[in-house]
Amino acid sequence: MKIILAPDSFKGNLTSLQVAAALEKGIKRVLPKANCIKVPMADGGEGTVQSLVDATGGKFIRKRVIGPAGNSVSARYGMLADGETAVIEMAEASGLPLVSGKQMNPLKTTTFGTGELILDAAKRGATKIIIGIGGSATNDGGVGMAQALGVRFIDKSDKEITEHGAGGMLDKIASIDVKGLNPTVKRIKIIVASDVNNPLCGKTGASNVFGPQKGATPAMVKILDANLRHLGKIIKTDLKSDVVNLKGAGAAGGLGAGLVAFTKARMKSGIDIVLEATNIAQHMKGADLVITGEGRVDFQTAFGKTPSGVAKAARKYAVPTIAIGGSITDDANAIFAHGIDGLESTYAREMPLAEVMANSKTYIANAAERVLRLVLIGKKVAAKKSKRRK
Repeated sequence: MKIILAPDSFKGNLTSLQVAAALEKGIKRVLPKANCIKVPMADGGEGTVQSLVDATGGKFIRKRVIGPAGNSVSARYGMLADGETAVIEMAEASGLPLVSGKQMNPLKTTTFGTGELILDAAKRGATKIIIGIGGSATNDGGVGMAQALGVRFIDKSDKEITEHGAGGMLDKIASIDVKGLNPTVKRIKIIVASDVNNPLCGKTGASNVFGPQKGATPAMVKILDANLRHLGKIIKTDLKSDVVNLKGAGAAGGLGAGLVAFTKARMKSGIDIVLEATNIAQHMKGADLVITGEGRVDFQTAFGKTPSGVAKAARKYAVPTIAIGGSITDDANAIFAHGIDGLESTYAREMPLAEVMANSKTYIANAAERVLRLVLIGKKVAAKKSKRRK
């Protein structure tokens, strides 16, 4: 059998490649000669860089950049094996895990470091950059990122604003000068991996929905929302780009809007980007079975998550797909209507989370073995029925 192993990571525990390796181990107990093709997956969020580097044989690059609180941090990004595609997770340079205590203040945090990563990748020869924009500590509309790329923001006195772009200073911007945008960046195709559809402003905008988790008080949320609206108006006037009404503009504190406005980036579903980058369609040809999965499988898995994306790709080649989850919720069966043909949990019994995490590779391998044995029973039943008809 040719079996495609295309799981997401089990967040906070195993990378997608480690999950795939555990699945293979369980399968080989039943079919030692099975042809297992490991294709690490992600949906654009945490783990995307790791998955794509693992899947393509790429490499990691580390660089010291300005973190969200203005201090120096070490951030990494991936360069895929083609040497032309870079993959960046903005959280590496501007993410919530990089701030704590009083540093959690979206009026002051900046995406400047994310811009530095983009520029570094461009200087190293990248012609295409994929940016995952989940997990931000910022609400600056991408102004900090744009500054790092050479964009100038001018105040009412016709002077350049030299402080790092942050959510609390956006109302100072009177005009935007993009003439200084680094020419190397202009030549690059930038794709934003985000499944967040929130607009830039308003009740469902960046500040109201995500601001509180970044440390914003109700009073701060009002300021942040008004400032992003102000930025949106300036962008529309100076750059002729209507990001206020753009679907997904509110992702990462408005970084989605900033990337579109300042770099002409294009937004795309995270799982679709990963499916394309790993060339999974080529692997599907001639496959007998696909096993995917993630840490928790529930009804939401059907909407833009890794298992549903993998199943969609498998359906084009009539390959059945089974999802294995670290846990499976009561409403998970609803995903059968969205391309998943079977479900299994790594849990064989009730146990503490610490035990699950410590022995996850073993439990995943055991689950894969159970799944494959059931698949082979189905094959035997089908063969028996076929003989009777003859």
